[in-house]
Amino acid sequence: MLLELRGVYRSFGGLKAVQNLSLQVPENSLSALIGPNGAGKTTVFSLMSGFLKPDQGQVFFMGRDITGLPAHECAKLGLTRTFQIVQPFASQTVRENIAVGAHLHLKSRTDALAYASDVAAQVGLAGLLDQPARELTVAARKRLELARGLSTRPSLLLLDEVLAGLNPQEIAEMLPVIRGIVESGVSVLMIEHVMQAVMNLARHAWVLSQGELIFAGPTKLLSHDPAVIEAYFGVAGAAKLRQVQNRVQEQGDNA
Repeated sequence: MLLELRGVYRSFGGLKAVQNLSLQVPENSLSALIGPNGAGKTTVFSLMSGFLKPDQGQVFFMGRDITGLPAHECAKLGLTRTFQIVQPFASQTVRENIAVGAHLHLKSRTDALAYASDVAAQVGLAGLLDQPARELTVAARKRLELARGLSTRPSLLLLDEVLAGLNPQEIAEMLPVIRGIVESGVSVLMIEHVMQAVMNLARHAWVLSQGELIFAGPTKLLSHDPAVIEAYFGVAGAAKLRQVQNRVQEQGDNA
């Protein structure tokens, strides 16, 4: 098992952000962690990646107990996360931004910049390598955030709403990029509110509500689970999700 949480708790004062959470992320997987706003999803990512320490419970990565290990040490082991609010080094070029992560494993500046070029090509930024990050569109900044995570050479990449703020066309163009990351050998766990993307990409999902796990299973079963419908989708949302599932099924039948 690539990543495992066992009975993890985390509170902030009187707020119980994560309660008794256990889950397992297998290797070579693309899965999703979803739930309504305030459910505790980003807190879970922070607990997984070393930005927060659990009050109780354990975090394992590749069989090793990494509970309380700081974020930079988790990254060295191959566990990297992105952030919903993208904050690149604005005055640096795309190439230089990506090279920062590459330095986690490459001491030579020349080697880091060369590797940055390879990563940029993987996410569709090859033509923007020498452009300052401050001049990028929202869509390009999202790709840069992906590239900065990939440059650390992760085994597991945690994507925090990498599709947020994108229009439908930009989302459609990003989906094959994410699939390509998985095909290259990097497992992906994504937090996402764009349900059509979740249904197209992820085969397995976990749903949080008020810090508790209320669903774990195939994404195709999401709209049939009463707890998920009540906590996350509502009646109208469940109907919309079924429409998405039907479109995905039709696409698969026609492929």
